[in-house]
Amino acid sequence: MYTVVKDFDFQLTKEDILKGQGIDPGRASARLSETAESVIDETHSLIEPAALYTIVNVTDFEHKKISFEGGFFEGSLVARALAGADHLNIALCTIGETLEKRIEEMMNEDPVKALALDGAGIAAVSKVSQTVEDIISSEACNMKLDLGMRAQPGQEGWPIEQQRQVFKALPGEIIGLRLTESCLMIPRKSVSFVIPRGNNLNNSFSPCDFCSKRNRCEWRKDKQAG
Repeated sequence: MYTVVKDFDFQLTKEDILKGQGIDPGRASARLSETAESVIDETHSLIEPAALYTIVNVTDFEHKKISFEGGFFEGSLVARALAGADHLNIALCTIGETLEKRIEEMMNEDPVKALALDGAGIAAVSKVSQTVEDIISSEACNMKLDLGMRAQPGQEGWPIEQQRQVFKALPGEIIGLRLTESCLMIPRKSVSFVIPRGNNLNNSFSPCDFCSKRNRCEWRKDKQAG
């Protein structure tokens, strides 16, 4: 069984869009800020948010491999992040392909605007995935179950090839998603993630704990300082 989510209620801000471009809103030039503001309405008219998620029972856990009904996940990240799970929430999220086509059209005509639209797309898919994560959290809370950290195939310690297992668990085509031979998702503004659920989880981890760059990451330093 799986659940389709198409009812999303979020409003992008220029700060969201600048962050999607990797720009600190407090340091952005007037031109970049104005451009980000100018693409908000167009972005909302072009995105087609949709998501799909399921909950599967964990059947076995051995070394770096966790098995569930219909598949398995494997890797050093899996060994730590999903350990102790009774169930796995598996999700796919996208904003469709229309915005991507518009970005391609704009790249030669107005690259600054195209990059703003790209940042807006990144921000939008983040909002979509956060909405789904909130739904998953609410369901776990109602059942008085703990959730672990959110993890994604392609993160350090979890090979991108494991996307195939996600697509075995979920019919991505229901929301217009497909997987390439190199395990990239089409449309590109899409994400997949897994959140473990259970009574005996170690939920003290964060994604930064598994990254080899954690001691020299400027983003992490800024976050800790804040």
